[in-house]
Amino acid sequence: MNQQRLMQVILAPVVSEKSNLLAEKRNQMTFKVLPNATKQEIKAAVELLFDVEVASVTTVITKGKVKRFGRTIGRRSDVKKAYVSLAAGQQIDVEAIAAAADKE
Repeated sequence: MNQQRLMQVILAPVVSEKSNLLAEKRNQMTFKVLPNATKQEIKAAVELLFDVEVASVTTVITKGKVKRFGRTIGRRSDVKKAYVSLAAGQQIDVEAIAAAADKE
């Protein structure tokens, strides 16, 4: 796989109550990914970027809501999320990564 493509696959970590609960109880991390990303690409990208071993990847496409903006009706964009299960003993510190990204 192309290394430039792998660097673009993961858009952002999802930080929510549900994602924090999954990280603590099941050792799973949640990321927003490109809509056309495959599970193999997501696995390779996480292993490349965070230097961890990935056990499995599950993907979900959340459909965007229809919302009103004054008189007009708009639609939020669809989002693809990846739930990445890490191998036993592996861990990603998202807070440290986010802090490093803010400094750049």
